[in-house]
Amino acid sequence: MIKAIVTDIEGTTSSLSFVKDVLFPYARAHLAEFVRSHADDADVKALLNDSRVEVGADLDTGQLIEQFIRWIDEDRKITPLKSLQGLIWEAGYRQGDFTGHVYRDAAENLKKWHAGGMALYVYSSGSVYAQKLLFGHSDFGDLTPLFSGYFDTHIGGKREQAAYEKIAAQLGLPAGNVLFLSDIKEELDAARGAGFKTIWLTRGSMLDAQAEHRQVSSFDQIDF
Repeated sequence: MIKAIVTDIEGTTSSLSFVKDVLFPYARAHLAEFVRSHADDADVKALLNDSRVEVGADLDTGQLIEQFIRWIDEDRKITPLKSLQGLIWEAGYRQGDFTGHVYRDAAENLKKWHAGGMALYVYSSGSVYAQKLLFGHSDFGDLTPLFSGYFDTHIGGKREQAAYEKIAAQLGLPAGNVLFLSDIKEELDAARGAGFKTIWLTRGSMLDAQAEHRQVSSFDQIDF
């Protein structure tokens, strides 16, 4: 029996194009100014130091900015970069530069499941902070009250079975009582390896009855 649902964001609850065509370019365009303006803020200073540890060199602010841009262009899942992007996106959300894209079918079913007593969680490569910003400033208003918790790469990579084992442990549930939703086969493979139930979102693509994970094209087709 499913007692909790853990959902991915990109390509699952939200459009890939929103992240790739809106959020990432916004962070890239504003990164240098933001870092220079906030380098002495405690949270930003900590992220800059974490980034120096990541590259193994004592880079100055200008060199760090160049490194961040390079990581963005390479689509690297570097934890301090993800956290920094979240801080930049916060300014964009608060200024009304954009709202967080969420598919209508995702928003409606998440609300229905929550109302029915299902525990809902998010697991994304974007930072927990960025996750809360997206759902907190979504096209459908503040959806954060629907979720009981959030996970990011601090708990492990999304293609690593150990990360899902840690999530199950934190939820205090047998892995078999947890359903993971994603559009990425390798993530689903890792989750299933940890004992999770899985459903593969294939928005805009044909369903494959022979796929290794059950496929659906929208949240409306999910039953458990």
